[in-house]
Amino acid sequence: MALLDKRFRGPLDDRRRPSRALLVALVLASLTLITLDYRGGDDSPVEPVRRAVGEALGPIENGTADAVRPFTAVPDWFRSRNDLRDDVARLQAENSRLRSQAATADYDRNRLQEYDGLTAAAKDLGYALVPARVVALGSAQSFSDTVTIDAGSAAGIHPDMTVLNNDGLVGRVLRVTRTTATVLLIIDSDSVVGGRVGQSMEVGFLHGRGELGDGGSLDLQLVDEAQPPARHDTVVTWGSRDGAPYVSGIPVGTVTSVYSSVRETTQRAVIDPFVDFGSLDLVGVVVPSGTRSDRAVVEADGSMR
Repeated sequence: MALLDKRFRGPLDDRRRPSRALLVALVLASLTLITLDYRGGDDSPVEPVRRAVGEALGPIENGTADAVRPFTAVPDWFRSRNDLRDDVARLQAENSRLRSQAATADYDRNRLQEYDGLTAAAKDLGYALVPARVVALGSAQSFSDTVTIDAGSAAGIHPDMTVLNNDGLVGRVLRVTRTTATVLLIIDSDSVVGGRVGQSMEVGFLHGRGELGDGGSLDLQLVDEAQPPARHDTVVTWGSRDGAPYVSGIPVGTVTSVYSSVRETTQRAVIDPFVDFGSLDLVGVVVPSGTRSDRAVVEADGSMR
């Protein structure tokens, strides 16, 4: 059987198969070329052939790369597009955050100054203060100049307590709830505050005119009308018994003019308040030192408790 297979395949396979001598010759030729190319470097005898092949196939390789590049770049294009979209979203969010910070920078700076001013006022005046924010103005139906603050009985606040800010006297507490309090401003027409002229120590009564803004002045009627105050004299609170509703020594305003009333045969001084009632924000309510409160209290020495 093996003899039959050999006889059947023998002549055809022998013609197709390269001779052994040819294989040996090819192997020897390859080894010779490798040896010459390795030792020859740039002077290799194979170098002209290699250069010729490179020059012939180079344009074909470049053309093939240019033709295939659009297809191979598709995945990178999608990745780049998604990355750019993420970058744009991140930059937009960062821009919004910075724009918001720039818009509120003045507001934050003013509030910080108000806190610093209130702390300094507590230390200068020697009174403990409960800080509070003005959250509402009095309704027009009440026909009174009042504000609502965000601190009440839980913060240790009660009616007839003095309210001030870092500029001077604001008013007195009218009524309280657990979390809020209503403050009667000194510019209200029903407000009466005992005042003392700092230069002469003369005392009198400050009456509100019921007007905000430039017209928000006070009228001072002295007890001793023989000694009218001078212009630019400073007026402070006279002080009430047990400090209610007003403690003494709180700056109120300065004398801008003095005029006489022939009909009433009296002299009155016009007082320009230190407080800008049109921009009230942070105020402090004078409380006894050590008062229990639901918030931090600025003590009389300026420390926080």
